[in-house]
Amino acid sequence: MTDVQWSGSSTPYLSGNQVDAWGKEAADRGRVGSQRILKAGPRPADDDVAMRLNLHTGAAVIERQRLILLDGEPVELANSYWPASWADATPLARPGKIPGGAVSLLSHLGYAPGGVDEEVATRPATDEEAEPLKLADGEWVLTLTRTIRTHDGRPYEVSVMVSPGRIGRLHYSMKVD
Repeated sequence: MTDVQWSGSSTPYLSGNQVDAWGKEAADRGRVGSQRILKAGPRPADDDVAMRLNLHTGAAVIERQRLILLDGEPVELANSYWPASWADATPLARPGKIPGGAVSLLSHLGYAPGGVDEEVATRPATDEEAEPLKLADGEWVLTLTRTIRTHDGRPYEVSVMVSPGRIGRLHYSMKVD
């Protein structure tokens, strides 16, 4: 993640057949990838999350916030959101690890990715991001916002991943069928 030579793929994080894609990705490079769940539960959707999930602003969503670590150091703050209308009755709404991982749970619930949009942006870090990511005052962050849709086009998950801007570069590679 912080290495110039690090090149990853979003694909393993979308497959319902994975348990710990980040741990495996880091281990493949001789590193230790882990995460801590900071919070999980209901909250009102802000404008951006509501728009991406086709909900109205303030609609109930389930949020899971995770601090992603590489060799014990924070490299990403990841927030995922799902409509509370169905997600509040699932382990997504509770703190703690989800057996098999969230992607596997979603797949089991009938939510398999049919389309994915990812948007990358930079901006100054918020105070809520700076503390867990151990950012210096005024440091900028790189954000990746992912919206996942079912095969019939219904959005069911929005994830906002925030990393220190010093990671420097993202690389994407896709297979075209």
